[in-house]
Order: sequence, then C-alpha cells, then structure tokens
Amino acid sequence: MQVSDRIVTVLGKDPVWSDKHGGMSGHVLRVTSASGVFYVKQGPIAVAEHERLRWLKRWASVPDIVAFDDDTLVLADVAAPSLASAAPPRIGTLMGQVLRDVHAIAISECPFNERLDVRLTRAAERVRTGLVDPDDFDDDHLGLSPLQVYDRLIAERPTAEDFVVAHGDYAPSNVLLPQVGNPVLIDVGGLGVADRYLDLAIAVRDLHDDFGPPAVDDFLAAYGLDTLDEQRLHYFRLLDEMF
Repeated sequence: MQVSDRIVTVLGKDPVWSDKHGGMSGHVLRVTSASGVFYVKQGPIAVAEHERLRWLKRWASVPDIVAFDDDTLVLADVAAPSLASAAPPRIGTLMGQVLRDVHAIAISECPFNERLDVRLTRAAERVRTGLVDPDDFDDDHLGLSPLQVYDRLIAERPTAEDFVVAHGDYAPSNVLLPQVGNPVLIDVGGLGVADRYLDLAIAVRDLHDDFGPPAVDDFLAAYGLDTLDEQRLHYFRLLDEMF
C-alpha cells in the first residue's frame, strides 16, 4: 500500500503492517508503531467509509478518524473485540438493539443511496469486471456463476422496498464490544438508504449459522420484528453474494 507523506507522519516511526486481524474486512490493514495501533483503508471503499463515518457519528459509536488524505483512511484502534469473536451470551439481543437504533434514523437525514437500483448497477459492474468470487458463495448458491446470480436478482427483484438507513454489511464481526460504552459499528462503507432486509438477511444468516436459532430469536425480539419475510431474506442473501 502506497501512502502519502502526511499519512506516513501520522503512522509514526517504524510502522509494522499486517493483514492479520479479527473483526475487520479484508480491505483494511493493521498498523502498529510507536505512535499506536491504526487501521488503514485505501481506494473507493476508504472514500465511501470516510464520508459515512463523519455522518454516522451523530447517531452511533464509530471508530475515530485519525487522518484522511486523497483516498487513504486511517482509523484509531477501538481496542475491543467484535461480537463474532467475543460471542457474548446476549449477542442476539445486542445485535437487535444496535440495528433497531440505526434503522430508526430518519432516512430524510441520510445523503447516501444504497437502494436496489444502485446496488444492482454496482453488482452488474462487478460481474462484468470479474470481481465476484463464486468460490465464496454460501453453500446453497455454490455451483452458480456470478452471471446466473445476477440474472436471478433481476428476475426476482422485489416490487417495493421498505426503506431505512441500513448499515450495509451488518454482521457480528462488524460490531465491536468495548468494556465501557456502547457497541461500535465498523465497515460502514456500504451504509445508506436501503431496504431493511439488506441488514436483516446478513444478520439472521450469520447469527443462525454461528450461534444458533436462539440467537436469531433474541435478535428479532430486540429488533422488534415478529415474523420474517423469507422471500426477502433469500433475495438479500443472494444480493450479498455480489459483494
């Protein structure tokens, strides 16, 4: 990763770069130096996340921005495990409470658009440029090509969307649990106005697979949802394969 002189100064003397870290996406590097511990992102995802972090901090706990220069984002270390690694007994409840609060933000306040028109256009470009990895698909989608998945997304697109301010990648690994204070949201580069099932589908899938049905029940109770729309769950899980 090539960074500007300004970023080099911020990171401090003799920084050690690593892609070995938990609870963060594969687009971020961990940097340790005499100045501290930082997480560094670069490229379009860094630009998108910088904008969203600055906006979201009015409503939710997020990592502090240490520096942003050109297309490089430096974040402070929260020094807290993700819910995925901490696996607290109340994980479903915490996930539901945090998402309920995010989805309660007025969409009129949010300048970021992650509606299906936008996501499907982005998905088509990722298919065209070979950025979708079919080997990383969920088990029930293995064997499909990226183009087949995209065609299904077009054919099965919901006729209406239930808009909220969505996190965009709401998994237990993207919620950190400090010893003191509120849970911290990370990897918010896909945050924006979108159907609530963009978040619900990922959260339900990961909680079910990693922590079992009781965690899903706790999640839904804390979020305030009695029943799930299985068709929307399936659709937005399929959409997630594109990213």
